Amino acid sequence: MSAPEFLIKGDKVAIIATARKVSAEEISNSVKILETWGLKVSFGKNLFKAHHQFAGTDERRAEDLQQMLDDEKIKAVFCARGGYGTVRIIDELNFRKFIAKPKWLVGYSDITVLHSHVFSNFQIPSIHGTMPINFPKNTKESLESLRRALFGETVIHSFPGHKLNRKGSAEGIIVGGNLSLIQSLLGTKSDLDTRNKILFLEDLDEYLYHIDRMMMQLKRSGKLKFLKALIVGGMTKLKDNQVPFGKSAEEIILEKTAEFSYPVCFGFPAGHIDDNRAFYLGKKAKLTVGNSVSLTY
Repeated sequence: MSAPEFLIKGDKVAIIATARKVSAEEISNSVKILETWGLKVSFGKNLFKAHHQFAGTDERRAEDLQQMLDDEKIKAVFCARGGYGTVRIIDELNFRKFIAKPKWLVGYSDITVLHSHVFSNFQIPSIHGTMPINFPKNTKESLESLRRALFGETVIHSFPGHKLNRKGSAEGIIVGGNLSLIQSLLGTKSDLDTRNKILFLEDLDEYLYHIDRMMMQLKRSGKLKFLKALIVGGMTKLKDNQVPFGKSAEEIILEKTAEFSYPVCFGFPAGHIDDNRAFYLGKKAKLTVGNSVSLTY
């Protein structure tokens, strides 16, 4: 399958919401930033609808995403925020026009459903990056990495090593996203094939024993066995019980991959953190894990 075209100034992009509801005020800052990049911003007609916790009913959220997938003038689709809800609409979408003329799909967290689905079924890359609701709190580096990814400029991420890293280097296509969502997609048509891939994981607001349980499921289902490498981003605001679990998230993940020899790095600047750097899912990259870590495309 072909990859989306990189953006140029003057291109039209869209903001829609596939999950939790959002207000105009919450994304006003992001619209201004996208416009400074030379982009023309369009809203889904149901973007600011509300239905309980969702951004409108399933039908309305699916309608907005379908419209933007089909519109050839739209060159990138930004999911306004995460939360929960993308999985409720993914099977209602028709990707025929999107496959014929792909465009960049941008988001993280709950948007892992969309990323996984389009790569697993159509081998079309997408961008794991910050979303409009987060722009006001994002670092300059986070926003600049998103701009560079969209416009096809060099994407390189370098950051200090972590004491638990397993050193080495690897090349492969990056897949993954939010651990909870990846686990929830197992056995579905949006499930990821991780064989010979570099797997990226991040998560938020989970109990440590939940992390252990999810990593056990990934291991038992074979998702960890044939990786080229494992990248772990933000493990943010994790919780413990009154009786401690006894291991950090990093120690849990390292334990579940102890029998494998591929490189593992922790602390990648992506996920539910302000410094949420953008990178491509579904594209081949090189990871080097030494005293410092680098990821290049």
